Amino acid sequence: MSAERQGTRKFDRDYYRRYYFDARTAVAGRSEMRARARLIAAFAAHAGLPVRRILDAGCGTGLLRSELRRLLPRAEYVPLESSDYLCERYGWVNGRIEDYRARVPFDLVVCYDVLQYLPGLAAQRALANFARLCRGALYFTALTRGDYQHNCDRSRTDADVHLRSAHWYRRKLRQRFVEAGLGFWVRRGAPLTLWELESG
Repeated sequence: MSAERQGTRKFDRDYYRRYYFDARTAVAGRSEMRARARLIAAFAAHAGLPVRRILDAGCGTGLLRSELRRLLPRAEYVPLESSDYLCERYGWVNGRIEDYRARVPFDLVVCYDVLQYLPGLAAQRALANFARLCRGALYFTALTRGDYQHNCDRSRTDADVHLRSAHWYRRKLRQRFVEAGLGFWVRRGAPLTLWELESG
């Protein structure tokens, strides 16, 4: 079995039972994810981004899906997931963010807590792929070394990941995006206005 396939093998029923389906050990709850979806939709409205296509890259169990579809009802929602188990269970698009291609780019790309699972080269390819897939705004978060040391609840956090610095991610993203804070990035050249103190 290749190293790439081994990377997806752990995302089976047992993994999701522990980190998503069991309320005692779940890493995130539905109310938290509804609030996150509201934040994403509010940013799109604030930036003047008409959202017609959304890519949820590494959508997991789909915790953002219903709220994003409610708040952005005109948008086509594409749930991309590498877990064979989840794709079979929910009918998501089976694919890997570092390789995924689309004929038409997305106005909004969401990638929530995925890239810490990818080894270095795959993570770099995924970050470069965001620039091909996104023509508007990117919402991106990943567990960083600093978050693991200071912010997360380790009893609910998968430690079998690649911990990198926030600087590592920002340096890669700034090649094609402008940072807007709170995990939001605007594709360079997108016809959106960010005020000077809103962007990094």
